Amino acid sequence: MSKRIKWITGIVLVVAALATLIYVVRWKDAPAGAAGAGGPGAARGRGGSGLPVSVRAVAARTGSIDVALDALGTVTALNTVVVRARVDGPLVRIAFEEGREVKEGAVLAQIDPRPFDAALDQAQGQLARDEALLAIAKSDFDRYQTLLDQDSIAKQQVDDQAALVRQYVGAVQTDRGSVENARLQREFTRITAPISGRVGLRLVDVGNMVHASDANGVVVLTQTRPIFVVFAIPADQAPDIARRWQAGELLRVEAYDRDGKKLLATGRLDSADNVVDLATSTVKLKAIFDNKDGALFPNQFVNARIRVTTLDNQTLIPAAAVQRGTPGTFVYVVGDDSTVSIRTIKIGATSGDTVAVASNLKAGERVVVDGTDKLRDGAKVEAAVDAPATATTSRRKGPWNGPGAKPGADRPGGGSAAPGKPVPGADNPRRAKDPASSGT
Repeated sequence: MSKRIKWITGIVLVVAALATLIYVVRWKDAPAGAAGAGGPGAARGRGGSGLPVSVRAVAARTGSIDVALDALGTVTALNTVVVRARVDGPLVRIAFEEGREVKEGAVLAQIDPRPFDAALDQAQGQLARDEALLAIAKSDFDRYQTLLDQDSIAKQQVDDQAALVRQYVGAVQTDRGSVENARLQREFTRITAPISGRVGLRLVDVGNMVHASDANGVVVLTQTRPIFVVFAIPADQAPDIARRWQAGELLRVEAYDRDGKKLLATGRLDSADNVVDLATSTVKLKAIFDNKDGALFPNQFVNARIRVTTLDNQTLIPAAAVQRGTPGTFVYVVGDDSTVSIRTIKIGATSGDTVAVASNLKAGERVVVDGTDKLRDGAKVEAAVDAPATATTSRRKGPWNGPGAKPGADRPGGGSAAPGKPVPGADNPRRAKDPASSGT
C-alpha cells in the first residue's frame, strides 16, 4: 500500500513540475516571444506593443461624380427577319457563311428551279398560241369589215368576229399574267436577304424539302448596326429624364456586362414608352448604339446605365473603403500618428467604384481600402498611400477604379507598389518621421 502511495506522489510531483515549466515559458516570457514570433498582439497592433498592420490607404479627394440610374436591359436588334422559302421544293445550295454579314439582295439559298422552268416554258407557249389566234382573228375582222362596206356580208358576222378578237385579247392578257407569275415563281427559288445584317446558324440543310408554310424558315437575319437596348427605370425618375430628352439633350447610356464592370458600348437615349407598367411601376426606355465592333448581340442581357446629372465639388473615396457594421456606415481614417480611427460617415451618390461622402470626411484625409479585416480602433498601421487624382474625376477613373487596375498605376512617374508596401517619398512622409510605423 505504501509503495502505491509513493508512485502516485511521484506522478503528482512530475505533473506539477511540468505545469510550472509551461507557466514560466508561456506567460512569464510571453511579451518577448510574441514580439519575435508575430503573435496575435503583433498582428493587430494592439496597445502598440506589436508590429503595425500593413494596409493600403487612399486620400479622399474633391471631384465630380455622375448620378446615374442602373437597370437590367435587353439587347434588341434593329430588325429581325426569319428568312423563309416562298415556294416549295428541294434545297440544292446554301450560299451564306453562318455568322457573317450579308448585303440586302444577296443570295442565301437556292431551291431546285427545274420545275419552275418547265412551268414558265408552258406559260410562254400558251401565250404564243393565243397571240397567234389573236392575230388571225384581227386579220379576219379587217376582211369582214371591208366586205361589210361593200355590202357583201351581214353585219352580224362582223360583230361576231369583233367579239372573237376581244376574247383573244383577254386570253393573251391572261397568258401574259401567267408568264409573269411563272417567272416570279422561278425567281423565288433564289432565297435572298431582304435586309442587310448578320445571318445566324442555318436551320435547314441541303437536300431537305422546304415549304413556304415552314415555321422555322431557312435562317434568321438580324440587323445589328445600329442596335437597341431596352431597359426600365422607376416611374418617379421618368418625368425628369423625359423632359430633358424632349428638350433635345443628348442623354448618354452605357451598357456593361453582367458584373457591371466591363463597358461594352456607349450610346444615347433614343425613345421612351408612353405608359407606366402597372405591375412593376416602371417606364421602358430604348437606347441606340452604333455597335460597330459587334460587342452587343440580340437578346443579350446587359446592365444599362443612364446619367441623370453630375454633382461637382464632392468628397470622393473608393467604394472599397466604406465599411458597414455596428457603428453604421464608417471608414478607417489613418491619422498623422499612423493610427486608425473609426469614423462614421454619410454616403451620398455612388457611381461605379466611386462613392461621394456627404459628411464627416474632408478631402486629403486618408482612408484604408485594403487590409481592413485586421484593424480595430486605435491600431497602429503601416500605410501604403495611393496618390489621389489631381484632375476632376468621373466614374471609373482614379487609382482604385476599373477591373484589373494595378495599384499605383496612376502615380506620378508611373511607379507602382504591391499592396501592403509603403510608397517612398512625399506620398508617405510619416515613414521617415515616426519610428513607431517603421516596423522595426
